[in-house]
Amino acid sequence: MSRKVVLIGSMGAGKTSLGKRLAKRLGWAFVDTDYEICMRTGVDIPTIFEREGEAGFRLRERAMLEEVLTRSGDAVVACGGGVVLSAENRRMISRQFLVVFLDVSVGRQLLRISGDKNRPLVNVQDQKARLMQLRDERLGLYEGLADIRISTDANNFAQTLKKLCLAVKAQSGGFNVC
Repeated sequence: MSRKVVLIGSMGAGKTSLGKRLAKRLGWAFVDTDYEICMRTGVDIPTIFEREGEAGFRLRERAMLEEVLTRSGDAVVACGGGVVLSAENRRMISRQFLVVFLDVSVGRQLLRISGDKNRPLVNVQDQKARLMQLRDERLGLYEGLADIRISTDANNFAQTLKKLCLAVKAQSGGFNVC
């Protein structure tokens, strides 16, 4: 049976960077759903939002998530921050080997994503207010899905990666995976 460690959380939480390192340590594949959507469409996320709106992007996101989660082989999957908005996505995610909520404060998010034009939902005048709104809308969904929650606020990459490895090891019945 294929195992998937699914990383969820807000933009700027570190899902992609930590996911790549975790996958490497485990010897598993790494998949970033947003990256896969961009590769498949040949355009970036802001372009998809511009042409199809958020609803069009969410349809693509659901289809990609289903494809990725049903692929054979073990993988670490980094999901876009809004993936939890769909009940169908939450159902698919909840059936996976391990769901990790990487939590980040709005203050830390602002530091990490400032100037990043690839995030259409926060390409607004008051980024802080928008990030707070998104957190309020999504926090309960992240918490409801997660097997574990790890804060990435400390910006200690090595420590966070170690926590992730220990969580996978515990979920795996203790055999040496990291």
